Amino acid sequence: MREPKLLLSVGLVTDIHYCDGNAKINRFYRESLGKLEEAGRVLQEAKIDLAIELGDLVDIGPKPDPEAERAYLRTIDAIFAKVSADRHYVLGNHCVTTLKKADFLATVGKKQSWYALKRNGVTLIVLDACFRSDGIAYGEGPFDWKDTDIPLKQRRWLAHTLRRASGPVVVFVHQRLDTDEASPYTIRSAQDVRCLLEASGKVRLVVMGHSHGNALSTINGISYVTLAAMVEGSGLENSGYSKLQVFSDGSLELMGFRKHAKHPAHGKRFGA
Repeated sequence: MREPKLLLSVGLVTDIHYCDGNAKINRFYRESLGKLEEAGRVLQEAKIDLAIELGDLVDIGPKPDPEAERAYLRTIDAIFAKVSADRHYVLGNHCVTTLKKADFLATVGKKQSWYALKRNGVTLIVLDACFRSDGIAYGEGPFDWKDTDIPLKQRRWLAHTLRRASGPVVVFVHQRLDTDEASPYTIRSAQDVRCLLEASGKVRLVVMGHSHGNALSTINGISYVTLAAMVEGSGLENSGYSKLQVFSDGSLELMGFRKHAKHPAHGKRFGA
């Protein structure tokens, strides 16, 4: 049997949480600069086509200060820009704890927080679950990070986008779609979103961050991959980043580095 053609290679990082703050709860905020620099060098050598950051790119720092957080964002984004000229951002709850969504997006040169793009026959869908269950966007009012949702308007857009999609489809979102309803990491409308993904018959994989550990689950034929946070633990050995390869038969392969090399999906072909 002929080996399927490689269509796309995507560099993945998540939960960088960069800020100029002292370490706490095993989060070494300042070290994320060096960790991301190493990830950029390795992923460039791995010849990725684009890069996706899966949320929580920045953190608050010593105290809430929008101007200081914009400075953190500019600093870390300058390093992320070296990973790939074609780069994308999934909004995480920490991205908009101090900043509004429009402010975050303008600082990194983007216009939308949820959208789809097509690269080499592969459809990539970026979702935004940084909404309260009443539909109010994070950053537009106080919020509890455990109250996370994908509103009806976005779900209708997702259904429409999936109907029009061709080729393998991969979905990216910060918060979890595969965990139990009682989990604080779970998107409130997770079941509704999963039903849309399953009904399309096109989605091969969902990639997430947020809970800071590696995880893999399969629900009704769709693989759900959660990647470990870059910020957790001191030293480059406690970094984590991955290359996701998508093939013409719809199969996928995750090649992890550092902590992501211990991912249960590392080096395995799945999704065909």
